[in-house]
Amino acid sequence: MIHRVDERLRQEARRFRLVFTCGDCAQYDPEADRCSLGYPHVMHQEPDLDARDEVVFCKAFELR
Repeated sequence: MIHRVDERLRQEARRFRLVFTCGDCAQYDPEADRCSLGYPHVMHQEPDLDARDEVVFCKAFELR
């Protein structure tokens, strides 16, 4: 899901410690640098919302 990044999202992400990158997902295999479900993961790697206009949330994200 593609979501526009605005100041409200940035503030709420900091306040609630929102995590959304592959490194925080139970499906991510860091040794092989891949999603165990086979989904592409490059667009989910950058956690810095200050440098982005949009963020792509993975539909299969499962917090570790």
